[in-house]
Amino acid sequence: MYLRVTRRRNRDGSVVEYYQLAETRWDATKRQPTAHIVHNFDRADALDREALRRSARSIARVGHAGLDVPAEVAPPGESAAIEREIFFRTADLFNADVDLIFWDTTSVYFEVEDEDEVVETRRGTTLPALRKRGHSKDRRDGDPQVIVGLALTREGLPVRTWVFPGNTVDATTVARVKDDLRGWKLGRAIFVGDAGMDSDANRRALAKGLGHYILAMPIGKLKEIQEAVLARPGRFRVVNDQLEVKEVVVGTGERRRRYIVCRNQREADRQGRHREEILAGLKAELARLDPKAAQHSKRACELVASQRYGRYLVRGPRGRLAINIEAVRAAERMDGKYVLLTNDDTLTAEDVGLGYKSMMIIEACFRRMKTTGLRIRPIYHWTAHRIVSHVKLCALALLIERAAELRTGDTWRNLRLALDEIKAVRYQVQGTTIVQSTRLTAEAAAVLKKLNIPPPSRILQLEKLAPAPAAT
Repeated sequence: MYLRVTRRRNRDGSVVEYYQLAETRWDATKRQPTAHIVHNFDRADALDREALRRSARSIARVGHAGLDVPAEVAPPGESAAIEREIFFRTADLFNADVDLIFWDTTSVYFEVEDEDEVVETRRGTTLPALRKRGHSKDRRDGDPQVIVGLALTREGLPVRTWVFPGNTVDATTVARVKDDLRGWKLGRAIFVGDAGMDSDANRRALAKGLGHYILAMPIGKLKEIQEAVLARPGRFRVVNDQLEVKEVVVGTGERRRRYIVCRNQREADRQGRHREEILAGLKAELARLDPKAAQHSKRACELVASQRYGRYLVRGPRGRLAINIEAVRAAERMDGKYVLLTNDDTLTAEDVGLGYKSMMIIEACFRRMKTTGLRIRPIYHWTAHRIVSHVKLCALALLIERAAELRTGDTWRNLRLALDEIKAVRYQVQGTTIVQSTRLTAEAAAVLKKLNIPPPSRILQLEKLAPAPAAT
């Protein structure tokens, strides 16, 4: 919804402006968006333009007040085909590898009170109520949210995005993603997911049709990982200065499972130093407890409930708190380690470890979508189809950024700084309005050349001013 200006020329040649409240609606006959007038206001010179613009934004943000919402330019059923065409054209342009498909989800919250309850149907496509409360990765569990899923190539090029209701569990999204990508004919693509995606149902869904996967395992929750994998003796093979790998096979036949134990020695050293700091602080806290006080003193209970100290505490003689030496040793054995599960025996342990480490690129993409100029939030839309469209446009912007970075070999931040120096300047000379671009800096010219974009013309616009009316 927006404020529209119309003009009427009087017989005496004067021009009068009027304001209209308008919104964009999809014309099914013309197959294009068209402007729809909601309300006609008075003459512009009798109204406060900024007040009207604020009112239009408020109406769009708060609710329809009985107005029909304009439909999206691309119906939900057609957006998947558009995403597919964009991805394959981009992949062909950059000769991108699609042997690994990285998948992860994040949450995007809304600063509203009520959850969505109404299922939305638009032009034959039904979308569920999206804004629901659930586990928030932004630590905003009290706010309604949506779950955004993103599939990427190893170069960080978005393959496709999904928007799920906010109460969706990560592990339940895998089957939907596998089904949606099956018709894309990506070839021998390997699905890579984090520990939140692991479940028996997901592994069966991914293995259908000889599908392959690399999944991180929740090592603290599975007994088999602790007893049969991490406890298995064997030497680690050095891959690089941040990765060592060890292969462990458990079971035989259909119950055979191939695990890759990975270790990052730098991370192990960092975790060790961090734990020493925690234990030093815990010892100081225990020393402050009054030995004559009740065993369930307020401070003792706070220490047990603490996320920082509680894991390293145990009840000693007569119920007194003490440091749990076994818990400390168990944490030491886990320093810098994570466990991967794969069903692809053609991959070496080194390939599996390196493939999963590339997963960090999807975390970087989520940070970029949330904290940089892509601005996936705040989302000012409230209908399901507009929320989905907003997310997909953000993913398209991410694709453009990554394409520019791959073409130039530089970061988007540096590219933007260089291109921001290109300005358009408007000035008047002898009755002519001229719009002229500034001279290109060497950095901007180099970026445009790498992107195969022609430099802007020096003169962008020339417009003769109308002669002033003669005095009477």
